[in-house]
Amino acid sequence: MKITYIVLVPMLLMMACDNDLDQFPPKQLESSSLTDYAGALNAAYHYQTGTPTPLAIMGDFRADNMLMDEEPYPAFDRFNEDLAGGDLVEQFFRPFYINLYKAILSANNVIDNSEDATEVAEARFVRGLSYFKLVMVFGDVTVNLSPAPDVSDTSILVRQPAASVYSDIIIPDLQAAISGLDNSGLGSGRATQIAARGLLGKIHMYLGDYGNAATELAAVINGAAAAGISLETDFANVVADGNSEVIYATQVSSTVPDVYTAGTEFPGWFSGGDTKSLTPLDPDLVAAFDAVANDTLIGGDLRRALTIDEATSTGNKYTGGLEQDWIELRLSDVILMYAEALNETGSSSTEVLGLLDDIRTRAGLIVLDPAIINTQALVRQAIADERRLELAFEGHRWFDLVRTGTVDAEMGETINPNYHVFPIPNSEVLASGGVITQNPGY
Repeated sequence: MKITYIVLVPMLLMMACDNDLDQFPPKQLESSSLTDYAGALNAAYHYQTGTPTPLAIMGDFRADNMLMDEEPYPAFDRFNEDLAGGDLVEQFFRPFYINLYKAILSANNVIDNSEDATEVAEARFVRGLSYFKLVMVFGDVTVNLSPAPDVSDTSILVRQPAASVYSDIIIPDLQAAISGLDNSGLGSGRATQIAARGLLGKIHMYLGDYGNAATELAAVINGAAAAGISLETDFANVVADGNSEVIYATQVSSTVPDVYTAGTEFPGWFSGGDTKSLTPLDPDLVAAFDAVANDTLIGGDLRRALTIDEATSTGNKYTGGLEQDWIELRLSDVILMYAEALNETGSSSTEVLGLLDDIRTRAGLIVLDPAIINTQALVRQAIADERRLELAFEGHRWFDLVRTGTVDAEMGETINPNYHVFPIPNSEVLASGGVITQNPGY
């Protein structure tokens, strides 16, 4: 009988992709025949449902939060070319990649053709979000801003530097969304001004532009109450659909066919009925939760019981599909990024650590003492530790380590920077005749 740590993870159990994804971006850059731009916009939103499972897997398996014994998933922990293996590419990277380019093509159609300013602003949000996910995962990427690109011109497939994708597309798209949207779509799965501002703040964090990040994130925090956004008083509610903390979520519905989650079973995982579903856990994360056991008001971090379960199993169980929204951005994430931005721009430890008080108190922890955590480095580590526990299994951990330059320190080994990003699907490289190049090391 095996005693296994398992985690309660939202959306991680969606493992299959529809057959209609069997086309490569070079083919699928063809012009859309849609003239109903509301429909094209809905398609752009819908294709985002192809990203939650890959992001969760990449964000937590690649990092020090989760482990998996069943092949081919241990490749996420090997930091070599194994990650480009066929099964992983087909299950994760290829549908993730293709769905985002489908979303971009649909958004381009709206941006270029719709006369509805709100539709255009929403489309620019979705396009900015899509390119951000691509750059975060793959680094340099192919750029298409046309609804009808000339597919005979393969030069348009050449990957563009991530820095220019941020400066020329992602940031302007989100700025346009901020200018063109209000918050009336909050909770409906539509883009809003506050979501665009929060995402822009996150982009600045990824670029190390902490001054602009602080400006945007402060605006989100200051505008949250008016938008009906607030920290949940009970941590058990933070991943529930429609909770008060959600700023933006990709909505998933059993009444609409999903582009990724056809219900393929995934052996070795566990399924359950809690707010997060179940999968084997890296003991290092258990240790991180247990490390604060004596630093509490009521005998333990309340997030532990809602994140980790100790289960007894005699064999594999199998997962089915779940109907649960994927939270792209929530208020505690914004608060923790804002604290980080202030720390990096020289604010006092008293000011910065005070931002963590409500999050820690909700978790049953005492507030941090700025007289003890009194240097920028100590505050930086305290925020990183808080993000790990607060946002566990929401797809953040690996990308946080990469953007903060702490991969080696936190993983306890020297990792070739080539493996900070993930492999371009080889099918895309082949379909482009090699114009789309593979990331080094894969």
